[in-house]
Amino acid sequence: MVLVELTSLDLSALPMEAFRAHLRLGTGFADDAIQDEVLESYLRAAIAAIEARLGKALIMRAFRLELTAWADGARQPLPVAPVRDVTSVTLLDRAGVETVVTPARFELKRDTHRPVVVGSAGNLPKVPSGGGVEIEFQAGFGAFWEAVPADLRQAVFLLAAHYYENRRDTSGSSGFMPFGVMMLLEPHRNIRTLGGRA
Repeated sequence: MVLVELTSLDLSALPMEAFRAHLRLGTGFADDAIQDEVLESYLRAAIAAIEARLGKALIMRAFRLELTAWADGARQPLPVAPVRDVTSVTLLDRAGVETVVTPARFELKRDTHRPVVVGSAGNLPKVPSGGGVEIEFQAGFGAFWEAVPADLRQAVFLLAAHYYENRRDTSGSSGFMPFGVMMLLEPHRNIRTLGGRA
């Protein structure tokens, strides 16, 4: 299984001014933007760390899941949530020749933690021997920062501020995720039950 992020977070989607206010940085000076590159890097790092821990995309973007076989013949879990739309399913034969699957043959079962693609008539299309399948989909809470749940927005700011404040720590002691951030993430964790099937 390979997960590819097809679109990256655009700078315009990042809450730069809100993060600057969170850090209580001064404004109105000629060099206000001098730290923008640093602030952007810590925001991106915090978002990436939280997304990796939760298995969720905070801001909407496109992904591609590359597989050599379905998880089972009737359903394929997607590794990122929340999924808004499956844009395409493509079968590839051993030679790499692509066959686009008609949307009538599959559907998305939305779930906060474990979205799945299922076959509309029971089974998903057969993956060619020696080939594979690619699923392209859109995942994220929304296209804008304001669509992200408030507790996750706060967790990003706290973690990005932690990175910013400890940017000169070369001992590695600041590499942990602060307790306050962990508590904000807790309600959004994917709890596995029933052997990971439910």
